[in-house]
Amino acid sequence: MSVSAKLQKAIYDALVADAAVGALVADRIYDGAPSEHQFPCITFGPVDSFNEDLVCVDARTETVQLDVWSRDQGRMRPCKEICDAVKDALHLADLTLEQHALIRIRIDGIRVFRDADGVTAHGVVTVFADLEEIDG
Repeated sequence: MSVSAKLQKAIYDALVADAAVGALVADRIYDGAPSEHQFPCITFGPVDSFNEDLVCVDARTETVQLDVWSRDQGRMRPCKEICDAVKDALHLADLTLEQHALIRIRIDGIRVFRDADGVTAHGVVTVFADLEEIDG
């Protein structure tokens, strides 16, 4: 499994294990939105990866977008609460990756807006992870 896939699994596991996140979205955390999904939920969005190789170390910074969705008559508050719970669960968390090393994970931004339908609030949580790729 790639380091990127292992990072996604670690993020997913941390969100599922977090009581505050679970209280808000239950187990509705998806790798892509299912065709029929319930609100509120969290989906994994785009990922960017930047090599930062150092002497004798294969390193990268990976940016993961987590999309938060709520539908509560156009209210933004529920989406903001979920975004804050995601931040609390992941920002500077001590997560373990199988085989590779997670040096640091941080939340660098949260954006919440109303979708064009007027009833869906959409939050974007930007996760940065500094990783060391270890051959093995």
